[in-house]
Amino acid sequence: MPKVNLKKVLDVFTKKYKPIPLEYFRKNPYKILISTLLSARTRDETTLKVAKELFIKAPNIRKLNLFDTDTLAKFIYPVGFYKTKAKHLKKLSDVIISKYRGEIPNTFNELIQLPGVGRKTANLVLNRAFDKPAIAVDTHVHKISNMLGWVKTNTPEQTEKELVKIIPKKYWSKMNRLFVSIGRQYYSKRKLEDFLKKEVL
Repeated sequence: MPKVNLKKVLDVFTKKYKPIPLEYFRKNPYKILISTLLSARTRDETTLKVAKELFIKAPNIRKLNLFDTDTLAKFIYPVGFYKTKAKHLKKLSDVIISKYRGEIPNTFNELIQLPGVGRKTANLVLNRAFDKPAIAVDTHVHKISNMLGWVKTNTPEQTEKELVKIIPKKYWSKMNRLFVSIGRQYYSKRKLEDFLKKEVL
């Protein structure tokens, strides 16, 4: 098992923390689910702008479901893969209304079955909307965990499986928020390496 200088890392990352877009929708399961789905391959600023505008038109899952796929695609046009995401939004809203009576499911197994929802999105929703312990591993968490020497993995999925073994559950909820903030501030590999060497390694 690798040596995990967890307290030092979390202390430093907390001091350097700058809010990330999803924090604006904290505790709202619908908005967190939809904005996370929109965020893939999309800049933070774009995700936040599009999500806020979409939520004016569709403040809840039933309102979202009233729009057809083409209209949803126009609403979310600036985000990456907007046509595919529009299809997911429509199918996802159909499932949530028909199967869950319009309530966002709050278990990993249920969330992962929704159209367009992967492990990272499911874990983010559990963590940020329902306060359930989960480590949502995106490219930032994956990259930084490897650079810290906590894991030696090739994919975010592998990283998630390893982190849950070595990180106490009480810290899981902090991981994504802090690591994503640091990863976005120190966006180049060299800047991130220099920061980690100087502050925590």
